[in-house]
Amino acid sequence: MRIHAEYVDRGNQPGPVFPDKSLWLALVLYGKKGIQGVTRFFYTLLFHLLLPLVLLRLLWRARNAPDYLRRVHQRFGFAIPAMQGGLWVHAVSLGETLAAAPLVNAWRLANPDKPVFVSTMTPTGSARVHALWGDQVLHAYAPYDLPWAWALFLRRVRPQMLVIMETELWPNMIHAAHTRGIPVLLANARLSARSAGGYARVSWLARPMLQELAHVAAQDAATASRFRELGIADARISITGSLKFDITPPADLAEKAHQLRVEWKLAHRQIFVAASTHSGEDMSVLAAFAAIRARHKHALLILVPRHPERFENVAMLIRQKKLSLARRSLGEVVTQDTAVLLGDTMGELMLWYALADVAFVGGSLVPVGGHNVLEPMAMDVPTLSGPHIYNFQSIADELVAAGALQLVTAADLAQACNALLDHPEVANARVVAARAVLEGNRGALQRQLGLIKDLSRHEPAAAVA
Repeated sequence: MRIHAEYVDRGNQPGPVFPDKSLWLALVLYGKKGIQGVTRFFYTLLFHLLLPLVLLRLLWRARNAPDYLRRVHQRFGFAIPAMQGGLWVHAVSLGETLAAAPLVNAWRLANPDKPVFVSTMTPTGSARVHALWGDQVLHAYAPYDLPWAWALFLRRVRPQMLVIMETELWPNMIHAAHTRGIPVLLANARLSARSAGGYARVSWLARPMLQELAHVAAQDAATASRFRELGIADARISITGSLKFDITPPADLAEKAHQLRVEWKLAHRQIFVAASTHSGEDMSVLAAFAAIRARHKHALLILVPRHPERFENVAMLIRQKKLSLARRSLGEVVTQDTAVLLGDTMGELMLWYALADVAFVGGSLVPVGGHNVLEPMAMDVPTLSGPHIYNFQSIADELVAAGALQLVTAADLAQACNALLDHPEVANARVVAARAVLEGNRGALQRQLGLIKDLSRHEPAAAVA
């Protein structure tokens, strides 16, 4: 196993440079480089100590999502597909994978002879990689943030550069890439005030890690400012905007939606899509839908939980409400008597938005931080969100100010939805306002592609002993 600079060999047993000395002496003798090595050593030691709890959490999540137990060996750097040169993109889960899609597609179009490796941490992200690209890109789960696991990983994956999506920052991952001469771009970066405060509290670990980033492509000025406060120089920060504004719906989506409207006889039904819901939101959505049906008796709810492990529980909630249910995963057809379609498949959310008259985007009635409200807006659907949208705060602020987005509480959801269904002119004004915001913010894709081109002008990483 490779012994990093901050370790010495003691009879084949790696240990810290000064295992029997106080931390202050190590810092005095080794200066800034020593600080980075010592802090990363104690972080790594803590990670190893907590590894049993990490594995227990993996088993716990696998109770409802068995995919968490598949390819576990990849989480320790084993059985990784080999790649020489090209682009490595790390997207932790579903949201980051979707954000990375236009970047990966554009890069592949411009570099058809170069490989792409996409790593994720969750089964939903993994499933989306396969749905988007099949075997056209290489894919594996990223290892846990352990130096030896990254050493194994990077013996197999030797890219020209690493693109990390949004906020997935791990000290040993970034250090492993940096020490091998692999430039690291934090793309589509977003950093809330809450997250910045968290990094500031562990600045002894965060600052050395951030110094090893080659560049940060910030979504907005607030994010750029927070990274500066954490110690990144202006020259290594660009405000590029969000890739989410560059969304382009699939060309065949309108035709697919039209076919379903005809097949399911939806022409005279009002369709309310509640997307990416989390635990604690489904009951609020179903309560709101009852009030919507009291006014629009033919309304259809398309309910799409965020995580597959919740599909069965949500189906039970719907049945408890005595609502006629069709499940997409079972191929059940929507009839005139169907009240709720459960969107319990992956990769069809944009299709449901294409059918919608009104959309609500979840993860926002509960303090999750919200999900992408620009997707329904790209389909010209008037959109609602809850107030907990701090993951997209700057985007939400701009949309609200433009009259394109309405933030609601659980108690207001039905009233807001009914108002849009009752007043088409209000709904249309929302759509027009959203379209203007989308168009005014496009261009992040080309700006971030330019950064990748500039940073990747070097030879692929060399083999690591």
